Amino acid sequence: MGNAIHYVDLFAGAGGLSEGFVRSGYLPVAHVESNPAACFTLKTRAARHFLFNADKYDRYLEYLYGKITRDDLYSDIPSKNIDSVINAEIGVKTLKSIFKKVDALLDGNKLDLIIGGPPCQAYSLVGRSRDKYKMQKDERNLLYLYYAEFLTRYRPRYFIFENVTGLLSAKDRNGKRYLDSMVTLFKKSGYKTEYKVLSAENYGILQKRKRIILVGKRGRKTDFYPNPEKWDPGVLAGEIFSGLPEIQAGQGEVFSQDNKKCSSKWLKDAGISCNLAPITWHTARPQKKQDLQIYSIAVALWNREKKRLEYNSLPERLKTHLNRDDFKDRFKVVASDLPYSHTVVAHIAKDGHYFIHPDMNQNRSITPREAARIQTFPDDYFFESTTGKPSRTAAFQQIGNAVPVLLAQKIAEKLKEIWR
Repeated sequence: MGNAIHYVDLFAGAGGLSEGFVRSGYLPVAHVESNPAACFTLKTRAARHFLFNADKYDRYLEYLYGKITRDDLYSDIPSKNIDSVINAEIGVKTLKSIFKKVDALLDGNKLDLIIGGPPCQAYSLVGRSRDKYKMQKDERNLLYLYYAEFLTRYRPRYFIFENVTGLLSAKDRNGKRYLDSMVTLFKKSGYKTEYKVLSAENYGILQKRKRIILVGKRGRKTDFYPNPEKWDPGVLAGEIFSGLPEIQAGQGEVFSQDNKKCSSKWLKDAGISCNLAPITWHTARPQKKQDLQIYSIAVALWNREKKRLEYNSLPERLKTHLNRDDFKDRFKVVASDLPYSHTVVAHIAKDGHYFIHPDMNQNRSITPREAARIQTFPDDYFFESTTGKPSRTAAFQQIGNAVPVLLAQKIAEKLKEIWR
């Protein structure tokens, strides 16, 4: 397998964390993910990397232009690359079969690194505030137990475990922090664990997004945390929209929108702009006339007074929600004149009210491509559905749940420095 650092990504999602490691020269052995749509996204990305490295990137571009089907694309890729994406929910019933597949992919070679973090809903502050039992009965709380099983079996040199900052305070029924239980368990598996809260906007990402990143190293040594290099690009969030076609609600295409020549240095330096690739997933939701009126009010208020819209300040004819005490900021503009956007979350799959485009002339919520840029996904990253028929909802959900690619890349680069 050569001298490259080989890793497995657990709870891989759409591959934001993994993409950062690939861009830093690491090689994936397997991705394990329970969501079928995200697995197809991972397979398509694996196809992209194979074709790019084989100097056959034009074949991938044919797919992005909608000239060939997904099956056509996959037929050009070695089965080992496609089969490296394991669609399975990690648990007691599946662990043995997942191990068997990973073992086959390793083919007797050693695994160097494990990355990934379990679904965050069980630890999130929002999840706990809405759940009658404070998420203490949610089985996802205990997925870290299976993570430790992978550490015990494969004994990689390091692991990277990502999650929401709510993990710092989430407790089990006995009042013990899950984080403390994790650190104790990982120690029993042979690893010293260090953790920090990293905020995406400190690393060149135009989004305010905090995450806790646990790093484990086999053995007893300490002070090994790979502190990523900070980057202030000195630009505003409007750079996110640079070079994208102007569209209105209900307009746009999933495939084959030509990319305008982009002059944004940030998009290039962040690894987002791919001038060879067409723009995909730049398609806006259709919106009710009433919502568009609210969007206009929200954008005008920001432009005029730099104030966020408070729901109860709307004209009575526009207020249709019965609950007027909670989520009063349910309509929010992605302000182009701020240094960063607010956090992209999976709820964007349900509606776009919290992510209104700042251009009043376009008068819409943001597209999946714009959300993907906020998460620093490259423009040639394609988000799949289960059926092969494009699903904007599936794309938004995958994007909202992802780790920003650039943050993952910064961590991977620093880890490689201390690794050597």
